[in-house]
This record gives sequence, structure tokens and C-alpha cells, in this order.
Amino acid sequence: MTALAILGGVALTGCGGPETPRAETLALPGSPSPAGPSPGRASPASPSAGSPSPAASAPDRAEKPPTLAPGPAGLTPVFERRAPAPSPPPSPSPGRNDKVVALTFDADMTADQGPRAEAGEHFDNPGLISLLRRSKVPATVFMTGRWAEEYPSQARSIGTDPLFEIANHSYSHYAFSTPCYGLPTVEEGEMRGEVERAFDAIRATGARQVVPYFRFPGGCYDDASRKALAPTGVTAVQWDVVSGDAFATDADAVAQQVLDGVEPGSLVVMHCTRSAAPVTEEAVRQVVPALRERGYRFVKVSELMRG
Repeated sequence: MTALAILGGVALTGCGGPETPRAETLALPGSPSPAGPSPGRASPASPSAGSPSPAASAPDRAEKPPTLAPGPAGLTPVFERRAPAPSPPPSPSPGRNDKVVALTFDADMTADQGPRAEAGEHFDNPGLISLLRRSKVPATVFMTGRWAEEYPSQARSIGTDPLFEIANHSYSHYAFSTPCYGLPTVEEGEMRGEVERAFDAIRATGARQVVPYFRFPGGCYDDASRKALAPTGVTAVQWDVVSGDAFATDADAVAQQVLDGVEPGSLVVMHCTRSAAPVTEEAVRQVVPALRERGYRFVKVSELMRG
């Protein structure tokens, strides 16, 4: 499971572990009914969710990132993996390949870690991003607003590259429910503002490929936090494969944990933070060719959700 450590009095997690509530499984994206999208089906994101880079292909420019309809009682919907195709499968659907996997990377930085960054601690991982580019691996980066403010040029570079998309990981990386690995807790009345402030900080860097997805810090949430975020229109994105890269020192073990867990439609959580996840780049260097050898194709969360 994911390692846990406490640095400077603030717990940082691998965004998954025994404290993480499990999301209910929602239906996959589909065609909305005449009366509107049914619960659990994808619907277009609002224009404020960001627009694709001009460098993207024509189909990418025409399609907005899919989102899920609100859950029961209007709660923010939660997506954690793409459901497998029916078994036995019908005749092959054009364009549908179930051997897909989404690698996601949390760019964590809490609101109070500025002094540590000034002292030389690296919360970024440009080597990892370069590796993904060289390997032509699409990915979704869940970025905190504080990280975007600390590394604006990197945020802009990621958010203008059609290979990537940036999603929201809150502004401060404080917990939206408790207990959550010792993280400070966001007051319920401030939760919506945390998400909106993060989007503002990310877009202020010039990033354009910003999608209306949100990952709860630590993966911790409850009905109150889902209700608080409903007005933002985001879809919360969890995972079904925990890489265990947070504070890990054995890249082989991290890679093996991912390879053991991935199934068609999986969503993997990893980190884009050198100080908190120092072996992620090396683990990815092993994971990518191994999964391709198995016939997997890498996709961003928006494509995984689109189905």
C-alpha cells in the first residue's frame, strides 16, 4: 500500500490507502436522453472548464472533456475506472479498445510549503514529464494551485502540450474530510473556493488544456464535501490502482505494484513531486514498455471517461 510520512508537521500521502473511502461505481458515459443526461452518464463540460490547445487535432477541438452527471441528491459524481466491456463481448465496436490505462500524476504542494521550496526542496519533476514526452505517453496531471504558482512555466508547458491535460487537486492540498493522514482540514464553507482558486491559479499560468476534473487531497471525501463541490460542476476522479510511489525508495517495487494492479480500463495514481516521490520516473520507465508489451494503450482521463 501507499507509504505515509509526515514532513514539517504536514502529512503527505500517496493519495490512497486504508483511510481512503471507496467511490461507488458510476455508469459509463453514454448518450443523454431527450430530457438530459441520466445519472452516471457523461455530459459536456461547461465552457469555463478550459479549451483544448490549438495544436490539438480537429476532433480534439470539437469535443469538450466529458463529465459525469451529479449523483444522488446532486452530489459531485466520482469516477475511478472505466467499466469492462460486456462478457461475452458483442461484435467489436469501432474505435473501442478495452486494453487502455490512464496514468495520472498528482503535482502536490500544500499552501504552507513555500519556505521549503525557497530552501531548495523540489516539488516538481521535470525529468518525469520529459520521459512521458519522449515515450509519447498521454497523461493527466492533477495540480494544486500552489504548485502552479510555484512552477508557472512548467504548468504552462504541461497545459499547452496536447499530450497532457491538467486537472484540479485543490489550491492548498488540505483535506476535504477527516481523518485524512494528518492533513489540515478545509472548512466546508471554503471547499468550493479551494477548487475555484486552484483553477484560477492554473489558468493564470497560460495553461489551456485544463479539464473539469478534481481529485480530493489524500483521496479523502464524504457526502458533505461532494455536496459542497456540486456547484463547481467538476467530476471527482479517484483510481483503482495505487502505485505506492509516495516516499518510496524502490522503483522496482513501485513498478511491480502498478503492473500487478492494472486491468483494462484502470486508472493509476502516481506523483509528479521529486521530494515526495523520488523514484517515480524510474518506475514509469519500467511500467510503460511492460504495459505496451501486454497490448495496452495509454490514454488521458478524458479519453478513459469518454469510453
